[in-house]
Amino acid sequence: MINSLDWRRTHYSRDVNPEMDGEEITVMGWTHEIRDLGGIIFVLLRDRDGTIQITAPSKKIEKEIFEDLRKIKKESVIAVKGTIQESPKAPGGVELIPTSLNLLNESKQPLPLDPTEKVRAEIDTRLDSRFLDIRKPAVSAIFKIKSRMLHSIRVFLEQNEFLEINTPKLVASATEGGTELFPITYFEREAFLGQSPQLYKQIMMSAGFDRVYEIAPIFRAEEHDTLRHLNEVISIDIEASFMNHEDVMEILEKLVVQSITDVKTHCQDDLDVLGRELEIPSLPFERVSYDDMVDMVNSQGVALEYGEDMSRASEKAMGEIMEGYYFITDWPTAIKPFYVMPDEKNPEKSFAFDLMYKDLEISSGAMRVHTPDLLLERIKNQGLNPASFEKYLAAFEYGMPPHAGWGLGAERFNMTLTGVNNIRETVLFPRDRRRLTP
Repeated sequence: MINSLDWRRTHYSRDVNPEMDGEEITVMGWTHEIRDLGGIIFVLLRDRDGTIQITAPSKKIEKEIFEDLRKIKKESVIAVKGTIQESPKAPGGVELIPTSLNLLNESKQPLPLDPTEKVRAEIDTRLDSRFLDIRKPAVSAIFKIKSRMLHSIRVFLEQNEFLEINTPKLVASATEGGTELFPITYFEREAFLGQSPQLYKQIMMSAGFDRVYEIAPIFRAEEHDTLRHLNEVISIDIEASFMNHEDVMEILEKLVVQSITDVKTHCQDDLDVLGRELEIPSLPFERVSYDDMVDMVNSQGVALEYGEDMSRASEKAMGEIMEGYYFITDWPTAIKPFYVMPDEKNPEKSFAFDLMYKDLEISSGAMRVHTPDLLLERIKNQGLNPASFEKYLAAFEYGMPPHAGWGLGAERFNMTLTGVNNIRETVLFPRDRRRLTP
C-alpha cells in the first residue's frame, strides 16, 4: 500500500458514468462504507460530489490490494486507481475495479458520530464534531446550495451595476441605536462589533457610488435562543441612489427569483438529497400593508395591537395564511430605525418593508431619510445622541441624494431554499449565546 501523495485525481465521482466502461481513472476521498463479504469487498468512496463503489473480488485483483482494503477503517482518506466497469446495481451504474490503493490518512476509531446516519446524532453532538457532520451528503448539500445562492446574488447585483464595497466591522457606536452590541477593547477605549453596514452604505451614496452592495458578517448581541436567531450571520446589503422603496423592493424580488432559478438549475442533485422541490415564484410578490397584516393576525385569534412589531405568534399566524414570498409594507414610523423615511402625507407611516417567506422574515428595507434636518430630528426623537453620529451626519450636509436599500439574511434565505427549520444548519460554525467553539 502506497502512503504518499504521488498521484493526482483524474475524476470526481460525478464525472464517472457507464459510457466510460473500461477506462482507467484515479479517484480520491473518504471510505464512507465498507462491506466485507469474504470473497469480495465493497467500499463506497465519498468525495465532495457523491460516492463511487470500489468493488474488489478476491479472484480478480492482486492479493495485496485485497488484504489492504480489508484493513481500511471507515472515514480514512484513500486514493484508488482502477478500471471502470458498468454495473447497473452500483451507485451511478458503475463500479471501480482497483489496480492500486493509496492510504493517505487513517481515521481514528471510534468516530464521534456516524456520517452514514445509521445512528443519528443530536444537533449539539453534530456541531461539536462539525468536520464529520459536514461529510454527510444531506449536510454538505445545504452549503453547496448556499454557495450557489451567494454566487447567483453577486452575479445579479453586478449585472445590475452595483459596486461591491467592504465596510468596517469595528465601530465606535451603534448603527441603529439600541444596546444589542458586542463591546470590545480597542486599545485604550471601547469599540463594538458592527450590527449592520447601514450607515456606511448611506455614506457611499453621498460619495457618489450610486449603487453598492456588501456580503459580510454582522453581529447582534441578542440573547435569543430560537431556531431562527444567531449572534453572527451573513448579511447581503444593498443601497441605491435616486431610488425609493418600491424600486429596491423590485430589485429584491427579482434577485430572489434569479437565485431560486439558479439553485434549481445547478443544484438539483443537492435538492434531491434534501428531498426539496423548489418552485419558481411568480413576480411581483404580493404586497400586504401593515394594517392588513394586523387584521389578518387578529383574525387567526392572535392578539396584535396597531403599532406593535410582529411577535413570533403573529409571524406563525401569517404563515398559516400566506404561502411563499410576500412583502409587508407601510410600517409605523415609530417602530422603525431613525434613518427610515416617514410618508410625508402621513408621517405616522413609513416607507419601510419586510420580505417574508411564510412565517419567516428574511429581509428588511426602506427608503431612507436624506435631508439633514429631518435626519437630526429623527435621531433626537428616538432618544439618541447626535454627537455619536457626527461623522455619519456630515455626509448629509454636502449633497446626499434620495436613496433606499435593504438587508437580506443569507442564512434565513438559505433556510427557504433548503427547507431546514434550524438556522444553525445553514452555518458552518454557528455562534449563538451558548456556542463559541469550534
